[in-house]
Amino acid sequence: MVRKIEGASRIPVPGGKVIDEHVGRVNSGDEAVSIAHMTAPPGWEEPAQTPAFTEYTVVLRGTVLVEHAEGTTRVDAGQSVVTSPGEKVRYSVGPEGAEYIAVCLPAFAPRGRRTRLTAGRAPGSRPVGGRVKAGPSSYHGRMSPTLDEIRRAPKVLLHDHLDGGLRAETIVELARETDYGRLPTHDPDDLRQWFEEAADSGSLERYLETFDHTVAVMQTRESLARVAQECAEDLAADGVVYAEVRFAPEQHTTRGLSLDQVVEAVLDGFERGSQGRGIRVGTLLTAMRHQARSREIAELAVRYRDGGVVGFDIAGAEAGYPPTRHLDAFEYLQRENAHFTIHAGEAFGLPSIWQAIQWCGADRLGHGVRIIDDISVSEDGTAKLGRLAAYVRDKRIPLEMCPTSNLQTGAAASIAEHPIGLLRRLHFRVTVNTDNRLMSSTTVSDEFRKLVEAFGYGWDDLQWFTVNAMKSAFLPFDERLALINGVIKPGFARLKWQP
Repeated sequence: MVRKIEGASRIPVPGGKVIDEHVGRVNSGDEAVSIAHMTAPPGWEEPAQTPAFTEYTVVLRGTVLVEHAEGTTRVDAGQSVVTSPGEKVRYSVGPEGAEYIAVCLPAFAPRGRRTRLTAGRAPGSRPVGGRVKAGPSSYHGRMSPTLDEIRRAPKVLLHDHLDGGLRAETIVELARETDYGRLPTHDPDDLRQWFEEAADSGSLERYLETFDHTVAVMQTRESLARVAQECAEDLAADGVVYAEVRFAPEQHTTRGLSLDQVVEAVLDGFERGSQGRGIRVGTLLTAMRHQARSREIAELAVRYRDGGVVGFDIAGAEAGYPPTRHLDAFEYLQRENAHFTIHAGEAFGLPSIWQAIQWCGADRLGHGVRIIDDISVSEDGTAKLGRLAAYVRDKRIPLEMCPTSNLQTGAAASIAEHPIGLLRRLHFRVTVNTDNRLMSSTTVSDEFRKLVEAFGYGWDDLQWFTVNAMKSAFLPFDERLALINGVIKPGFARLKWQP
């Protein structure tokens, strides 16, 4: 019987690769064989996987690289390669991208497509030419990284607030020790739930109230050192190997501590919490945008940069408090060859980002999520960058993105709709962070897992985010390189190639 297939179905995959299936389970209902046309962007790579089928690949344009137990096989245009079922392989393409035909016997089954086929197409698939959101499918069938596996991966954290990551039990104990009597409850479990509900309430007043309580119990040398030590311990337990944790010294002096005493207490706590745990913690000193102490805090950061302080930050409400109000501090830091990041583009939009970069000279952008306002996406999925977005990408300015926190502050409606998906596809220097671990009830591993579920990311995507963060850290180049090549890449390789 002759059977004509009118067109292909486009199967969404992460990383910018396009799969147009002509024959197979998704488009034609065939289970014995699948035939698909693949187009991969320059530098594309996917996680190692062990297919349950024989795959025949004919390269039409560019170069396909196939890593396997015996080495790497290069397949150029006009050549073919065959892989056997049960053989662990990893596909990638060269710098010019690649176009190829893949034939699988039997047909592959995309993850997350377990529903019955209807009218020749799986629910959620789209004909070629339609706009498709990246989903959790994978042509080769490698299972997504689990939360337990992600916890074992070496991770890097650049945007985490010390006063937003306390343990609930610690808050209760410190409140009792310091005679702070304004906690909404003294039961740790109930208090933890209160913080989460307040952060999720949609009320800015309730969200800000959470920090009133955490800051209030961080006003003595002992409490600051304890909170910093436990922060380092908790991050190490989550598999973080390098972290930059920020706090505002000016908020911790109500009981008589000087700014220097505040900084020294926190540095002491980080040192104790890091010992023997395989983590290194750098400190960012934050100035509050609505106050007038930014130059003083900048000088404090420079004074302690050889003792564990790696940079400077400004935080607080963007609206009405542009970063240009603190030009004196930023110009001082530039003269001192010091690093700094600026909270910008979390809520206020493109003017905040533009000022942070072009007026203040920020090395990184805290959040930067509103850069999406300078990117337009056509119906076929093609993206066009405005001048500011293009500048941020071209200059490789790191974006310290915090997906869960951005949902709580209204910057995105869901993880699946978060701009991080498009920005990763467009190869911005995106990093993944926690912001406030207590309020968001999150960890770096949790953030990664949410992205895996929303965008179908695999190990290579998570490694890409991690290497981005390490490249962007406020550490000397040789120290960053040592962590990337000696810790991060080997750690991910073990997880990618585990049985």
